[in-house]
Amino acid sequence: MRFSTSSLSALSLAGLAQAAHHQVTVGKGGELKFVPEVVKAQKHDTITYTFFAKNHSVAQSSFDKPCQPIDGAIFSGFVPSDSQDVASRTTFTITVEDDKPIWLYCSQTTGDHCKKGMVHAINPPESGNTIDAYKEKAKNAPQSTSPHDGLPQIGRREISVDVGKGGLKFDPDNIVEPVGTYVKFNFSPKNHSVVQSTFDKPCQLLERGFSSGHIPTKEGTVSPATFNIQIENTKPVWFYCAQPNGNHCQSGMVGSINAPTEGNTLAAFVEKAKTAPTPSTIDPYAPLGGIILVNGKEVKTFNGNELPAEFREGNNNGDSTTITPSATHSTPPAASQTLPAWGSPDVPDYFADKAGGHKPKHWNWAEKLSPSATAFLQLHLQIENLITHLLWESYLKLETAGEWKGVYPQTIVDSIGAWAAQSVLHSATTATVMEHYQIKPHGGCKWKLPLDGGVKGFLEAWNSLNLVQIGALIDMSSQIAKEDPFLVPVLLAQVGAKSRAAGVVNMMRNHLASAAPREIGVPVPLAWSYVLGNFVESCPAEVEVEGVEKAWPGVKVAEVEEAGETKVTVEYEGSGEHWVAWIGPWGELEYAKVEGGKQVSVPKGWTGDVFVVIVDEEGVGLGEIAKHVVAGPEQVWL
Repeated sequence: MRFSTSSLSALSLAGLAQAAHHQVTVGKGGELKFVPEVVKAQKHDTITYTFFAKNHSVAQSSFDKPCQPIDGAIFSGFVPSDSQDVASRTTFTITVEDDKPIWLYCSQTTGDHCKKGMVHAINPPESGNTIDAYKEKAKNAPQSTSPHDGLPQIGRREISVDVGKGGLKFDPDNIVEPVGTYVKFNFSPKNHSVVQSTFDKPCQLLERGFSSGHIPTKEGTVSPATFNIQIENTKPVWFYCAQPNGNHCQSGMVGSINAPTEGNTLAAFVEKAKTAPTPSTIDPYAPLGGIILVNGKEVKTFNGNELPAEFREGNNNGDSTTITPSATHSTPPAASQTLPAWGSPDVPDYFADKAGGHKPKHWNWAEKLSPSATAFLQLHLQIENLITHLLWESYLKLETAGEWKGVYPQTIVDSIGAWAAQSVLHSATTATVMEHYQIKPHGGCKWKLPLDGGVKGFLEAWNSLNLVQIGALIDMSSQIAKEDPFLVPVLLAQVGAKSRAAGVVNMMRNHLASAAPREIGVPVPLAWSYVLGNFVESCPAEVEVEGVEKAWPGVKVAEVEEAGETKVTVEYEGSGEHWVAWIGPWGELEYAKVEGGKQVSVPKGWTGDVFVVIVDEEGVGLGEIAKHVVAGPEQVWL
């Protein structure tokens, strides 16, 4: 049996109208038990686990190895609780994908919970490998273990927070949860909000932070609207209620996620808020950086007519019980949007609309993914993430920040925004494949974005990166075609989108739009070396490409004229007999010997963008060229 991580929308009541929902308690009454111990579930059913004292988990094992986790399988993370009778606010929900049996246990080592019978099964056989047989095996199992990073996976871990229930407060106000947990804010009367700030500036919205907008709620009810965000990293997060009537934030209605226990604590944040300027600030657009669900249906914006009728009157700031649509905008500004978390398979509607479509919905999944494809997708995700940030940061400078505003016509600015959104879509598509095969993305690299050079620097960097990524995708596609053919159309569709962008970029550079139909195949090791040498500040140790321990030395290329013949000079580290490998469109590859003064002849008839690599042997094929690199690659316009 397989399970899928449930997105915010996927757990809505509307999306599960035909499916059954099951509840399982974990450790209730102080007993080391899952109740019920066995669940019979159908495809698309959901199962929610609620936790009691003291500290339990839900982890997946095989039948033959109880108490030992399966790599990349279900894990809730540990959920501490103070009460044996009152459930923790934190729950864990999984969605059933088929009818095969799944074996689960509590991985708490203090007290050997699994070995003492704290096990659970979904759709176990009634004979042979039964729940009782699994429990017997657990008695003699080694000490329980958990996934090494301790983070929830293959399920939705969620903590519920009450907003304004019983006073001007968040309950709980000091949220301590692992990365990947969803935080669901439930709203009580009269009119509250959840807005992100920094520690140093409480009650003042953080630029491009999250905001629920004001959620008015009728007396005696809990709002049908909830605001949902996901914890993306271990850094502290600070938030407040921006309601100006009564100065809710300054009155102590603030909260934190994973605040330090010393120094910048929640208590210190509360004290800072008391002297914060009034009124508190809130973006006029909502929701931002999270998702609003109303009666299980996602509401994309308060600026249109998508809220239920009872939310369409009154005003946004007061204590009224309804929300007013804006008459001026139908789409939030770019500066209010937040890029999806690293490695996320989700595409917020803003980016999907801007990209002109969504991820593939129908896949001809293979039984497994080859090791080569796995390695390629990990690398593709890294480079695409770099491209996303370069495009998005540049788009913001052109669209909203003013620093580059007016440099290009709005049609060009809109195109750059669309490219950024398409890059988000490409990353999410890659992450979707990895999620399906339970492959955890490596940590994200830290990038050096070349934005100090202004628009010209951005344009040259984007042109080179785009061509490198096109080349790498072509190389990946050719190498995985035999073992992973279902991936090839997906990757080549991305090549098409990037090639169209390349044609526009060349016209912006006052060149012919020649790159669009003339893609260059760049071997993956060369592509990664180029990225390492030009754009990487640091990468996690697990991010690696075979044969590329670090970037190869760079090469500088300059054009010269000699007796009417166009040549180039190449500057690089190293001496001896070397050749320039010219890598051009449609798989063209030519070699020219480096002559005295390090001059090299240019291939006759070649024009447009090409790549130059210094090698120590002439005539090797493109697939073997990485074994002979001395310096490069470098992108050159002929």
